[in-house]
Amino acid sequence: MAKEELVLCDSNILIDVYRGNEQTIKLVTVLGKDRFVISAVTAAEVLFGARNKAELQKIKKDIASIQILEINDDISSLFVKLVADYTLSHKLTIPDAIIAATALTYKLPLFTHNQKDFRFIPGIKFYKP
Repeated sequence: MAKEELVLCDSNILIDVYRGNEQTIKLVTVLGKDRFVISAVTAAEVLFGARNKAELQKIKKDIASIQILEINDDISSLFVKLVADYTLSHKLTIPDAIIAATALTYKLPLFTHNQKDFRFIPGIKFYKP
C-alpha cells in the first residue's frame, strides 16, 4: 500500500478513539491524519453520539480537521443499489450502505472493526494496519 493512499474510516474507529481505546488510537496515529478520511454519514453518526454540549463542541472541532467525503450522485445511486441488494439478505444498515458506497466510489480501503458488516459486498477492500 502506498504511503499516500487515503483510507476511509468507519464510525466505530472514531468512536473507539473518543472512548480512549489505546489500540485504536495507536492504529489511527500510525495511519496518519493526512490519510484519514471519513464519509459524511460517519461525521453525522459521531456528532449524533455526543453526550453533552462540551463533547459536541470537541467533536465538531476534531471533525473540522478531517477530510469528509460528501455524498454525491454516484454514492447515492450505489447506496440505493446496496440497500436493495443486501438489506434483507445481510441486514445491511443505511449508514453502513452509505459508507460502503463511499469506499467503493472512491476506490478506498475501509478501516473498520466490523468487517462482517461489509465483507459480503463485492469489491469492498479493507485497510489492514
